Order: sequence, then C-alpha cells, then structure tokens
Amino acid sequence: MKELLKQPEYEFVQSDPHLGKNVILLTLSGSHSYGTNIAGSDIDVRGITVESSSDLIGLTHYEQYQDAKTDTVIYTLRKGAQLMMNCNPNVIEMLGAREDQYLVLNEAGRLLRDSADLFLSRKAKHTFGSYATAQLRRLQNALARDHYPQPQKEAHILGSVQKQMAGIEERYTDFGLGRFNLYIDKSEREGFETEIFMDIVLNHYPIRDFKNIYSEMHNVVSDYEKISHRNKKKTEGALCKHAMHLIRLLITGTDVLRGNGIITYREKEHDLLMDIRNGVYSFDEIFAMVDHYEEEFKYAADHSPLPEKPDFNKINDLVMEINRSYINDENQ
Repeated sequence: MKELLKQPEYEFVQSDPHLGKNVILLTLSGSHSYGTNIAGSDIDVRGITVESSSDLIGLTHYEQYQDAKTDTVIYTLRKGAQLMMNCNPNVIEMLGAREDQYLVLNEAGRLLRDSADLFLSRKAKHTFGSYATAQLRRLQNALARDHYPQPQKEAHILGSVQKQMAGIEERYTDFGLGRFNLYIDKSEREGFETEIFMDIVLNHYPIRDFKNIYSEMHNVVSDYEKISHRNKKKTEGALCKHAMHLIRLLITGTDVLRGNGIITYREKEHDLLMDIRNGVYSFDEIFAMVDHYEEEFKYAADHSPLPEKPDFNKINDLVMEINRSYINDENQ
C-alpha cells in the first residue's frame, strides 16, 4: 500500500496545484481502514490538504479534490475541520487510522491526528447514530422488499418511521408524546391492502419545525420506495456487508462516546465483523446484535464524558497554526 501513490492513476496527488506538498494527511479509507477488506475490495483514499494563501486570504476558493476513478477525496483543512467538528464518521475516521495505513503524514498532519480528541463531542450521538440508522433501514428495506407481503412491508415501514420519530422528539420544539399518532389501517389505495395513517394534534406550532418533521418521516417512506422499485435484488453478500458496517458504526460510535477516542481499525472486533460479512450469522441473529449494540450506544451517549460540542477556539487555533506555517513557507 505504501507504493500506491507511485501508480500512474494517482499521479494527480503530485500534479494538481492544490495538492502536492500541500497534502498533510492521506490515508486508506473504507474496508481497508476498518480491517474488513477481502480479496478484490476497492481501495478508497481520503485526505487533508492545506489551502494556498490565495484561497485563505485572496479571492480564490477551494474546498476539496475528488477523483472518481480511484475513489479519492481530499478535503481542505478548513472544510475537513468543520466536518470533524460535527463528528462526521467518514471524515473523523481519518484521524483514527493505524500508523501503517497513512500514505502521507507530515508534521502538520501528525499534529492534526494527535489532536483528534479536540474534535470529539456528544454530537457523535446524532452523526454516528444517524449513519447507523440509515444503514439499518437499508438492510431492513432490502429484506422487506424481497421477502415480505405488502401488509408486512407496511408494518416494517411504520417501524422505521417510529424509530426515526424517537430521535425527532429531541430535535424539535415541544414535541410531546401523542401529538403524532401513527398507525396502520385498511387502504383503498390501488395495490395496497393496508397503509400507514397518522392523526396530528398541534396548536401554535412553528411551521418550520413541522416541515422538518414531516420531511424526515417522508424521507423514510421515500427511501424505502426507491429501493422497492429497483429491479435488481440485493445479493445476500451485499446485505451481509450492510449488516457488518451497521455493527461497526455502532461499536465505533460507542467508543467515541465513552471517551476512548476514534478507533478506525477494529482489531478487537475483526473476527466478529468478518463473520457477519461472510454470512456466518442469520439476519435474526444480526438484528439481535443490533439491539444489543444500540443499547450500548444509547447508554454511552447518555453517560458520555465528552462535551456537548467541541471547543471551537482550540480547533480554530490549531487550524490557524497549520495554515500560518504553510503561508510562511510559501513566502520564503
């Protein structure tokens, strides 16, 4: 892997004017970074580059470089830092890779990586939790689409919406229980035996909050319908891969919330994750695991020693320190 950047398809890392010597951190991502890769697994690369002085104090603007052929995404330091401050799992994991997984890690990159704890906060409850919920919904939707009769599919969708509503209650104005009553009843819609209905009791309620609540519920139903209208069924291998990533997200997020830092390579859980990926467990067993790890995740979130949000001033000082060193080098 250390020879990866010498391959012709990665020539852009050196030739692009926004990259080259400005890249401070470049690492394997995806299954190779988690330790869950198999023969033929795609190689994903993620990284951080420092903007030029023109981008920082002039009129030019630059946020990221993306190369679809090699599945490489390199964020500018400012954009990357903002995503890390929000505990974005796909970005924060760059700071928790194993030493031998870094393709580039110079002094500034090492300073950023060694400051990983600055970016961790209880925001991980929502980011890792949302990513895991989306992964669970994709898995359940695929199984429901391929195996359930319509009334059972509708019951599954209702369960997904209700799970989403549990999180909605924490995010919007005065969202008391009983204001939204969701239930299944007989349907007159063509092709439906039953469907989901709702009764709403709201008085003097902010319309923007209501719009967002409805949008989140609608997205759950819409995501399912997008999947159910595809002709190609998910293979069992693809479903097992979804399940593996779901469990991994919950375990990694739990570590973060417990104050253990960001641990991208899951050495301790490697055998479990690979067994899930390889189909050793039934989906009933997998969903039982999900229930277990969701409970651990929720407990860690409720008792987390992390701050509610990261210290903006300390992160700002870190970004300024790295950017200042590069601007000074440009001017020498």
